[in-house]
Amino acid sequence: MAYEVDAPKYVRLAQTVQRRIEAGTYPPGTRVPSENQLVHEFGMSRPTVVRALELLKRDGWLESRQGYGTIVRGRPTVVEGHGRRGLVTLARNESQAAGRLVVVDRVPAPARIALALELPEQTDVLLRRFLVEEGGEAAELVSSYFLTRLADGTELVNVEPMHRGLREYLGARLKVHLDHVTERISTRLPDASEAELLGLSINTPALNVLIIARDASGQVLMASDLLFPAAKQELEHTYRLD
Repeated sequence: MAYEVDAPKYVRLAQTVQRRIEAGTYPPGTRVPSENQLVHEFGMSRPTVVRALELLKRDGWLESRQGYGTIVRGRPTVVEGHGRRGLVTLARNESQAAGRLVVVDRVPAPARIALALELPEQTDVLLRRFLVEEGGEAAELVSSYFLTRLADGTELVNVEPMHRGLREYLGARLKVHLDHVTERISTRLPDASEAELLGLSINTPALNVLIIARDASGQVLMASDLLFPAAKQELEHTYRLD
C-alpha cells in the first residue's frame, strides 16, 4: 500500500516564497528577506532555508547578485526556441505516434525522479514508458512519471495507448493546467532495460533530457525522462548577442 507523504520542509518553504513572488509580496528586482529573517519567521534551520533558496534560484525565480544579495526575478520566462522537447512530449498522442507503449506500472521513484518530483526517494509513482521509433529503429525512450494522487482512477493507469496528449488530457479530464516546464539536459548511462529498448550497451552514454512540469503555483505535477542514443542527436539553438 502506498501512502501520501508531505513534501520536504525546504520544498514547502520554497513554495511559500514562490507564492509570495506570484502575489507581488516580493516584487521582481527586490531583495528577498535574509536567511536570518526566514529562519526566524518560519522556525526552520538555516540549511533548510539555504536549500529552499537554492531550489528557487535553480528554477529561475531568484538570482544572486554580488554585493547585493538574493534578488527576485519573478516567474521564469519561456524563451522562444527553448522547451521544444517538453512541448513535443506533452503533446504526443500515443495512439498515433510511431512507436509503442512498453510499460505502465506503479514503481518506486528513482533517485533523480524523486528529486524532480520533490518526493522522498522510493515513493510510489506511476510510470508510463513509450518507445519512439523512426524508420523501424528506436529513436527515443520517454519515461513519464506521475504522482499517484494525480494518476489513480484515470486513463493514465490504462495499459492502452492514450488518444490525446498528456497536457490536453490533464487539462480536459483532470482540470490540471501545466503552466511551465524546466528542462535539464545531460548525458547518463542507461540501465539494463533502457539499454535493451534503445539497442545500446549499458556502457554507452545516452543523451538525457529531464522535463519537469509545474502548474502556475510552481507545484510539480509530473516529470518525463527522455533518453536518446547520443550518436543520433544534435542540439542547436540560434540566439542574438545583445
